Amino acid sequence: MNINIFLITGVLILMSLTLSAQTARLKGKITDSEGEPIEWATVSIPLLGLATKADSTGNYELQNIPVGSHQIKVSFIGFATKLLTLTIADTKLQVRDVALTSISNRLNSVVVTGTRTERKKSESPVAVNILDSRTFNITQSNTLADGLCFQPGLRMEIDCQTCNYSQLRMNGLGGSYSQVLINSRPVFSSLMSLYGLEQIPANMIDRVEIVRGGGSVLYGSSAIAGTVNILTKQAKKSSFTLSNNSSLMGNKTWDHFFNANLTAVNEEQNAGVSFFASNRNRNSYDANGDGFSEMPMLQNNSFGFNSFFKLSPQDKLEINGWSINEERKGGNKLDLQADKADQSEYRLHNILVGGFNYEHQAKDKESSFSVYGAAQNTKRTHYTGIDQIDAWGHTKNHSIQSGVQYNYISSDFLNGKNTFTTGIENQYEYTFDEIKAYDYLIDQHVNLLGAFLQSDWEVTRKLTVLSGLRLNKSNRIDKLVLTPRLSALYKLGSETQLRTSYARGFKAPQALETDMHMAFAGGGVSVIRTDDNLIAETSNSFNVSLDFNKASEHFIYGFTVDGFFTRLYNTFVLEEIGTDQNNNQQLLRKNGSSSSVRGITAEGRFNYDQKIQLETGLTFQKSTYDEAVSWSSTISGTRKYLRSPDLYGYYTLSFWPQNRFNAVLSGVLTGPMKVPHFAGAPGIDQDVLNTSPTFLENNIKLSYRFTLKQIKQDLQFNIGIQNMFNQYQKDFDIGKNRDSNYIYGPGRPRTFFIGLKFGLM
Repeated sequence: MNINIFLITGVLILMSLTLSAQTARLKGKITDSEGEPIEWATVSIPLLGLATKADSTGNYELQNIPVGSHQIKVSFIGFATKLLTLTIADTKLQVRDVALTSISNRLNSVVVTGTRTERKKSESPVAVNILDSRTFNITQSNTLADGLCFQPGLRMEIDCQTCNYSQLRMNGLGGSYSQVLINSRPVFSSLMSLYGLEQIPANMIDRVEIVRGGGSVLYGSSAIAGTVNILTKQAKKSSFTLSNNSSLMGNKTWDHFFNANLTAVNEEQNAGVSFFASNRNRNSYDANGDGFSEMPMLQNNSFGFNSFFKLSPQDKLEINGWSINEERKGGNKLDLQADKADQSEYRLHNILVGGFNYEHQAKDKESSFSVYGAAQNTKRTHYTGIDQIDAWGHTKNHSIQSGVQYNYISSDFLNGKNTFTTGIENQYEYTFDEIKAYDYLIDQHVNLLGAFLQSDWEVTRKLTVLSGLRLNKSNRIDKLVLTPRLSALYKLGSETQLRTSYARGFKAPQALETDMHMAFAGGGVSVIRTDDNLIAETSNSFNVSLDFNKASEHFIYGFTVDGFFTRLYNTFVLEEIGTDQNNNQQLLRKNGSSSSVRGITAEGRFNYDQKIQLETGLTFQKSTYDEAVSWSSTISGTRKYLRSPDLYGYYTLSFWPQNRFNAVLSGVLTGPMKVPHFAGAPGIDQDVLNTSPTFLENNIKLSYRFTLKQIKQDLQFNIGIQNMFNQYQKDFDIGKNRDSNYIYGPGRPRTFFIGLKFGLM
């Protein structure tokens, strides 16, 4: 009996040891919903402590899995975690492919701006931020200018009390230091930058890719503060939307938007077109009741399209174009012709923009080339005058850009993968702007020829180095200019990336965007002249950033810390040089001393189960000249950059208690800054440098979506308040002799809005 028990026990032990020794392997591929591989995705069996990561093609292999039933966990940041049950009956190889569903497009979306080749955002050696239609929607941003302030390191600034011309400030630098692209082409001219960011309606934009700092050699040497790439709506599936938004500013002024989008794609998915149209009608707004507007009357009509044709599996042609017709008028007596007013600024713009891109890819996908071109033409009629002076002016501006680019992928370059990019392109811009009454004339031809070579080298799975050199020849400079740029990405794991970059840039001695705007000051106008001895401005820029993102079954959270430093040499400055015979203020654009801009931008993000999401950014910076700039002829100068706050930022806080209703709180912070106030304005006997207060503009938006079942369409209703607590400038100048550049803070007073959106959403 004891012997039998011993034998049975021994057999059971042997069977147990045999079964425990039987293990299997599991392999497969991890992709997103569109079939694109997901690198670094984690595959694990938590109860057994087994885990592995997918390689660069999304393939994975998990070994030593014992016989039995197990729960497999597949996860990656920005995607919903997937749980699978797997039963291992024997030692055969198990194959299981897994597709993950994205829950945060921004963390894993494909970007093109850093390298002009498609890269996952987390894999790009150049840090790229994305402003998409979701942000435009939740913040009630009807134009590009409205939405840009909800990006880290960016600030939109209104610079004229009468016409409201604006500029984008990035990393503490003025608008002329940022490169604005339309569909990756630099045809956004210096003239367009005066009003163009407000002229572009949000419904024409698919997304905006933003690179802070120099980063890449591909987009020219003037991208010193950074690059903003506006990518228009693309045809992905047949759909349409119609929307209307109406806003009441300061309880007395209406601003109406009507937008339409239509997209058509054929059944073969090899051709499609996206149309967009927008109409805006805004009355003028008078903040202090003096009869002169602080926000001009505005009428805007925009229309455009973006199309693609897949001529073959290897050939693709893209053609796009759009037009803007805008009329704006500020001052008083706005029902009369501008030269009948006591003080008026009038602008009538007709703008046409278009471009094409033809790309051919080799069958082995190791090489490709593209031929591209883009152009814009702007005609402007304008008036800037006091007491009915004949101060009409006319502007003609056009730019043409064309080039070729060749890419070659070396799969085994010093044991790594290297994408080489080379090309040559030419950019030409002509500007004619004249106001005879002020003896003001810009008649300028600018031609910039550039050749570039870039290496995008994946040295290892963890390290990528992007290096490039651009050779520039400007007709405004006698010698050739070399601008090297270098970036590197080091992955500290699947959740953390460290990036660093260096960029050299230069700005040719030419008329800039502010030269083409005249402000009112001291009972006359302020005219910018250019020093005959103006020489090029050069720069060296450095960026270092740490990016961390972590995802679990219910949470996504992360942060980014970016440090930046830019050293400018022969900095362009404006100094007051007195008045002309008509008592108009004269400002001279000249070379000043060197200057430095340094700071830190911190970003934070958090999402819980797609029910609550927080995004925020805060920038601390300091901008100073080595030597004081004499911005006034009567008081001492200052080393600090004017109109440049040391602190600014934003936040958006979204709530989705259920999928049809959402509520959003958002806000923009603008810290104190130095703002000049010139003598001659009412109550201002001498020039003075004021410090503006801190503004925190808070907004709320509530939305609800209905489904019209009979026609299978959605109807979305929204309502809200912008600048709820009326954080708005309180000391605007009054009357016709105001200093119109004395304006700061948020661009609108407390504003109530209501809107409808109908279509396939």
